[in-house]
Amino acid sequence: MIQIGLTGWGDHDSIYADDTKAHEKLQEYSSHFPAVELDSSFYAVQPIRNMEKWARETPENFQFIVKAYQGMTGHDREEKDNPFETKAEMFQAFRESIVPLQKAGKLGAVLFQFPPWFDCTQEHVQYLRYCKKEMKDIPVALEFRQQSWYEERFQQQTLQFMKQEGWIHTVADEPQAGEKSVPFVPVVTVKDKVIIRLHGRNVHGWNYSGNANWRKVRYLYEYNEQELTTIAEEVKRLEKQCEEVIVLFNNNSGRHAAGNAKQLQQMLGIEFDGLASQQLGLF
Repeated sequence: MIQIGLTGWGDHDSIYADDTKAHEKLQEYSSHFPAVELDSSFYAVQPIRNMEKWARETPENFQFIVKAYQGMTGHDREEKDNPFETKAEMFQAFRESIVPLQKAGKLGAVLFQFPPWFDCTQEHVQYLRYCKKEMKDIPVALEFRQQSWYEERFQQQTLQFMKQEGWIHTVADEPQAGEKSVPFVPVVTVKDKVIIRLHGRNVHGWNYSGNANWRKVRYLYEYNEQELTTIAEEVKRLEKQCEEVIVLFNNNSGRHAAGNAKQLQQMLGIEFDGLASQQLGLF
């Protein structure tokens, strides 16, 4: 099974009517795609009422890939905005927040995307074990942003560790821009699922340049037909190795994600079942 989705549902103008209101977008989104990456959970542990609302607004088979709270992945190194007194309290609050999605059968996985300074060290390997233990039986996916995990001397150990610990591998397609980027490593580590996140290939905009608008242009990229054809071949190869491949397009600085996702869907000849009904216009 192959599922295709986007990161977030708010900014993909090409799939919404001009008069679509913000609170209507998730339902409309779910008439196009069967999965979405929920990124608001990265910035704050979400109130349970939000998760209940999002579960209600989506079809029965819809999946959320929920991004782990930034305190759990060490993005808040100064911890000045972290409202939790202990890590255990933080993980517990996060687990409780996603219960509505679990009960609805709509939690695809929790995505732990670690920052570029989270390199391959014994200390960080132990922290990954801690995260896995704290998440209990919740499916968790792992994405690195530091090249050392995939260096020749560590790559096989990294993948073997993920297999042993039960981490879903997140295969990243991104610019090859030094140690703060990772190579495309299309390997399955658990039999039921693999995730592919497509960040674009804007090599000149990937690393911090001092520009205040850096984050707005980092994912400014549109995949061309040849690139998508190669990606489609990798998706089909991975599908033979596990039960489900979830492809998430994150190249949306220029609003290219939705169009590229539709292109890939067409290339793969996929028709998604159980989507929400699309809104009908006047004509």
